[in-house]
Amino acid sequence: MNLPKFLLGDNTDCSNDIFVIHTEFPRFIINLVDDEIEWLEDLSGADEEELAVEVATFIEQASEFYDREMGRYKNEE
Repeated sequence: MNLPKFLLGDNTDCSNDIFVIHTEFPRFIINLVDDEIEWLEDLSGADEEELAVEVATFIEQASEFYDREMGRYKNEE
């Protein structure tokens, strides 16, 4: 199976949250409402400075993905 780099996640128990799942290394779930990230990888021993740069990039990419997807939904209406 070939997974896309990002997936949208939804859960009615968290109706105000917007989840984006990053499926490539390092895998994570980000809540775009508060930018909280849940890492699905063990990142112990990772270079903290490099990780901070990557996290900023991931947040930006996840936000762009979400905006693009929402634009596509609006265009389908």
